[in-house]
Amino acid sequence: MVGIVGGLFSGEEADSVFDMAAFTSAAINLGMVIVATFALFIIVRRLAKPLFTKISGWSLNGNNLTPVLRLVVCVAIAAVIDVLLVGLAYVGGNLVATFAVGEAGELSTRASLFLNAFLIIELLKAAVRMLFSSRYEGLRLLPISAQEASYWNRWLARLIGMVGYGLMVVVPLVNFYVAASLGQAVGTLIMVLAFIYAVVVVLKNRTRLRDNLNEMAAKSTLTASRVSLQLFARTWHLFALLYFLMVFVLTLTRPGDALPFVMFATLKSLATIVVGLLVSSFLTQTIGRRITLSDDLRRKLPLLEKRLNSYVPNALRVLRTIILIVVIMMVLNAWGAFDLAAWYASEGGARLVGNLSSVAVILIVALAVWLGLASLIEHKLNPETGYGEPSARAKTLLSLFRNALAIAMVTITGMIVLSEIGINIGPLIAGAGVLGLAIGFGAQKLVQDVITGVFIQVENAMNTGDVVTVGGVTGTAERLSIRSVGIRDLSGTYHIVPFSSVDTVSNYMREYGNHVGEYGIGYSESIDEAIEQLKLAFEDLKASEEHGNKLLADLTVAGVTALADSSVNIRVVIKTTPGDQWAVGRAYNRLVKLRFDEAGIEIPFPHTTLYFGDNKTAIHRLPMCGCWSRPLKRRRWRIQR
Repeated sequence: MVGIVGGLFSGEEADSVFDMAAFTSAAINLGMVIVATFALFIIVRRLAKPLFTKISGWSLNGNNLTPVLRLVVCVAIAAVIDVLLVGLAYVGGNLVATFAVGEAGELSTRASLFLNAFLIIELLKAAVRMLFSSRYEGLRLLPISAQEASYWNRWLARLIGMVGYGLMVVVPLVNFYVAASLGQAVGTLIMVLAFIYAVVVVLKNRTRLRDNLNEMAAKSTLTASRVSLQLFARTWHLFALLYFLMVFVLTLTRPGDALPFVMFATLKSLATIVVGLLVSSFLTQTIGRRITLSDDLRRKLPLLEKRLNSYVPNALRVLRTIILIVVIMMVLNAWGAFDLAAWYASEGGARLVGNLSSVAVILIVALAVWLGLASLIEHKLNPETGYGEPSARAKTLLSLFRNALAIAMVTITGMIVLSEIGINIGPLIAGAGVLGLAIGFGAQKLVQDVITGVFIQVENAMNTGDVVTVGGVTGTAERLSIRSVGIRDLSGTYHIVPFSSVDTVSNYMREYGNHVGEYGIGYSESIDEAIEQLKLAFEDLKASEEHGNKLLADLTVAGVTALADSSVNIRVVIKTTPGDQWAVGRAYNRLVKLRFDEAGIEIPFPHTTLYFGDNKTAIHRLPMCGCWSRPLKRRRWRIQR
């Protein structure tokens, strides 16, 4: 550059003759156009400031749409207004350059160069303001602070202005008025300064931007996004330096075709990334929120809301992964590393997209069917749905059906998905059949468990909550599967009894229960009086608030069942509601004891009788053992403790 400038003043440059007067006049006229255009642009932006403020306020505080949709709509409206303002300033500059500067009615080349550069550069700055709006919080697409947005907005605006006005205005004017060689040197100098400026800014903000990216990664719920952001936080400056170096080299070596390609690829990449972020944010704000059902639906289906809120985060992760893949493919397509349109038009690409779409539809339909059937089962099991408390059999069968349905849905869906992605499931099904046959021969007990369990459930032999005797174990059936039953006995021990070892099922909870009691009285007591006291004890039981509603029939007195060694046994039967026979029996035993004591009826216990004669009237007490005796005959005595 020094040599070229020296050659101009010494006359050694033959390709151009420097005319100082023409240069000064052109510079003054161009300066007037520049001042008028920028002044008009500043004025119209000042006038539009209240409008931008109002739009930003609605974006932040509106209620009609979701926040992301409001942001996109407001940014689009603000961008249209910004473009109109740039266009208004451009038209005003053209009018000034045509009618107020130079020859009236004629637009000079230098003014045209500046105005065209002004239009392109200010439109690029308007696009940057969509991303980094520092003055209006509600018109900023990127989720960063106002201070960060102001910094990056100023830096990009300076870089775009320096490179744009330098290459599009200064260099052509130097080429025209001074020398082409000097214009080329000035263009090189501008790119060198821009490259140095960009490198300095990147290195200066290396740590700060790395920390910001790590904070974003910590907030990300998607593992792939979190890992990608953490990796990008460590290497972003290398990518930035490589990008600016590539732009610098291409500008110097192939400015005619390479530089426009780089600029358009950059714009496409930025637009794709921003759209991907907006779509991801929109999905988060629409389906990422906790789903809240109505009170009536929550009462009828208490598990549906929990089930939906467990599925939505996984679906959101899948959608974000798809968005990330699409963004990467479009960015690679923008830089020419991957031809997206050609790939989609190819047979393999169309088949892959079709298969993925089919798999997505299959999974969605399977999930919907599972939700519907599971909700229906839940509706049947819920006592608040208008059908009352379901029976134990209904609970057991519906629970088993739900488990079987889940297994069947997973198996069928997996088979269909494998078939859709191109895997031949015929050998898989055949292999599964052979494997099942082998397992059937090798695990006959398991097959017997399952078959017996099926028939036990079909015959309604027992349900969860029943008191049963199965395989020699008596207790409450707590868990019932297709293969085994879990029983908790009276001592709290939990037993698992496989159905293959079950020959008989004794269920104490079917329709009704009986308390069968045998009560012994002494040989000297009146049987009729004892039966009368047993009936009075039953009347007391009927009057009981706790047990009166558990009795299904009057007392049945079977009569004397045995003349035992020490007692005369009388059997009674009390019919109760199923499962209450034990509690009723305990309460009745208490009342019988109270009635017998009140009536003076002896409840005997083991004793020994000695014979010392036939006299039945005399009673003697034996002082040595504290017992009493009645002389039966001359040599017969009965001694009781």
